Amino acid sequence: MLSDAIDPHTVRRVLVIKLRHHGDVLLTTPVFRGLHATLPEVEVDALIYQDSLDLLTLNPDIRAIHTINRRARDWPLRQKLAAEWRLLKALKARHYDLIVHLTEHPRGALLARYLKPRFAVTRRYPGRRGRWWRKSFTHLYDVPMRQRHTIETHLDALRRLGLVIPGTERGLRLLPGDEASARIAHRLQEAGLAGQPFLVIHPTSRWLFKSWPISSMATLIARLIKAGHKLILTSGPDPEEKQMVADILAAAPRAPNLLDWGGQLTLKELTALLQKARLFIGIDSAPMHMASALGTPVVAIFGPSGDIEWAPWQTPARVLVSDHSCRPCGFAGCGDGHVSECLEAVSVDRVLDAVASMLAETGASSCISS
Repeated sequence: MLSDAIDPHTVRRVLVIKLRHHGDVLLTTPVFRGLHATLPEVEVDALIYQDSLDLLTLNPDIRAIHTINRRARDWPLRQKLAAEWRLLKALKARHYDLIVHLTEHPRGALLARYLKPRFAVTRRYPGRRGRWWRKSFTHLYDVPMRQRHTIETHLDALRRLGLVIPGTERGLRLLPGDEASARIAHRLQEAGLAGQPFLVIHPTSRWLFKSWPISSMATLIARLIKAGHKLILTSGPDPEEKQMVADILAAAPRAPNLLDWGGQLTLKELTALLQKARLFIGIDSAPMHMASALGTPVVAIFGPSGDIEWAPWQTPARVLVSDHSCRPCGFAGCGDGHVSECLEAVSVDRVLDAVASMLAETGASSCISS
């Protein structure tokens, strides 16, 4: 394994691989920014799952985006092999000089061997300590024992290569595009919210065990409505997420200043909406990271997941956690029972106080009462 820094002049094209979910993909954008800042003449490509594509399109730091369809695992063998061959052919044609692999997914090691770049870097993972994994890469790096944000861990890949990333180039990047912005502007106009301050509440996640209790969210909404805030509820398109929003609305008072847009928005449209929002209220989720990327203030409730690794990044924020010594555990509820005591312990009053202080800090008055 090479121990020295790479020679930037030998790198023309880079492939960054991140085969994970929406929020994980968005958190790689500082890597693209860092590469663009330190190697401005280099073309940087991405390899991600297809359902996360809209999180990276229009990003000026990215030259091309290659995707893998998660549903391919259920395709007939011939169709699956044809898709795999098209991908390999497209990647091979780019003649990458550097691969930056940001997960423990074995595909990264396979591609490093198949594409034969001059350099390939990844982290040493506890479950990937075999000789085959090590020999697939020219550069391996460890992460400190002390917990820190996932973005810093991603950037360690570039630090291992000898690239120094300016502090100004470590931010997230997310763009909605003109079409999505126009659609959201039209929807807000129809709802009477054009030019009006509103809060976005996104109570769900792909992993529902990270969600705050339905009764607590319904009470929070009732208190915010009473205080005169205009609210838009959003969620992913998954039926379980939409059902959770429906259950919350059934327990909350009906009001003209409460809109249900759950499961109705594309990622680009949600980006455009969050860009206009006065405040985001939610849990550890991809939309929380999207709000962070847009500089929208955030109030986030964390339970089993780690707030140090996954907190809102470089945006005004309040992160609410309990004082349970066992968190963050990463389990799907206490004992994997899908109910987390640490989430239930976060009171509505605490969240209301966080909303009020966040609005005051970022320039909007609030009349929320306890």
